Amino acid sequence: MERSPVVLCAANAYEQKYYLNPDFGGLPQSVQDELKIMCVLFTEDVGGILALRFEEDGHLSLEVSAAEGDALYDDIGSGLKIRELQRNKRELLESLELYYKIFFGDQ
Repeated sequence: MERSPVVLCAANAYEQKYYLNPDFGGLPQSVQDELKIMCVLFTEDVGGILALRFEEDGHLSLEVSAAEGDALYDDIGSGLKIRELQRNKRELLESLELYYKIFFGDQ
């Protein structure tokens, strides 16, 4: 049976909101804070919506979307910023994948 991706957290530049999935409330507060800062700064910088999702295999993906016709959204900057986050936050992202596989892997 295939599972849909599980949202870890998301930030929305349009509504100026941040969301952390309550299922991940057991993460250390420092990790929760780092995720919030990372996501909010991303959307403030390039706009749009950033969502961190766990795929069926436990891989953590960073997905960006923007409203159609959003002239302020920086598509090129978004791609560059995603790669920068993947490089600079590699240890955090790998740790989150391990956390997910351990606590949510066989559901």
